[in-house]
Amino acid sequence: MLTLGLVASGVGAAYWWEKQLPTRLDQAAKAGRLDDCLLFGEQLSALRWLGGQAPLELSRCRRLKAEQLWLAQQPAQALQLQRLLVNSGNSTPEDQQRLLTWQQQLETEALSLYRRGQLDRALAVLKSLNADQNPQGTALGDQLREDWSRNRFQKERAARLIPQERWWEALDALNRIEHPWWKQHTQALRQQVEGGIEGLRKRDHGEHDSHGGLGSNVPEAQLSRLVSQKLSQGLDDWQAFSQACAELGGQVIEDGPETACRR
Repeated sequence: MLTLGLVASGVGAAYWWEKQLPTRLDQAAKAGRLDDCLLFGEQLSALRWLGGQAPLELSRCRRLKAEQLWLAQQPAQALQLQRLLVNSGNSTPEDQQRLLTWQQQLETEALSLYRRGQLDRALAVLKSLNADQNPQGTALGDQLREDWSRNRFQKERAARLIPQERWWEALDALNRIEHPWWKQHTQALRQQVEGGIEGLRKRDHGEHDSHGGLGSNVPEAQLSRLVSQKLSQGLDDWQAFSQACAELGGQVIEDGPETACRR
């Protein structure tokens, strides 16, 4: 009988507290005490098994707090509350649109940071969206990491080829770089490669002059384009140059260390 009496007393106290919560919750919201508002709302939600109704009050708290957090530059916490609001079954179309707008703004910010070369900051922004990584490797953050690594690999590939004077292959590597930041930070390498290719052309012209002034009539722009295409197909430097020269109706002429394509 004592235990039963305690249970009845506890239920009674809980029921009394449930009746107090809506007023306290409303007062907290009006006073801008949103943390108290959330606390009272969660407590009221937990007491719904006694017949109380919490969603409307709790949704109001979440809506106000989420907006406050967003304005305070705390997007992860803001999105968490906004998601709870949208998934509560008691949200408005405006709540759902706000969640979508915030998510789009963060994704745009992350992509902007990435294009400026700030991968880590971009991933931090995506983390607040739960889009920085997933086990399948299909999250936006995973895609950015992969793209970053691909551009870095081509930069490192060009840097390895330059000391070997494999200019066409180095140029192919640099041409595969698409990221704006990596393009900017490989300009010095590109200048080296273009200088190396120009040196080859000057040596070719010198060789033509030494053979009675017979200049090459193979269009240089077409030759360069074809060589790049052959390299992208997996051919090595020599194979690419030879096949490109042949397709333009020329022949590879060798004289010591010099090589030229002549018709």
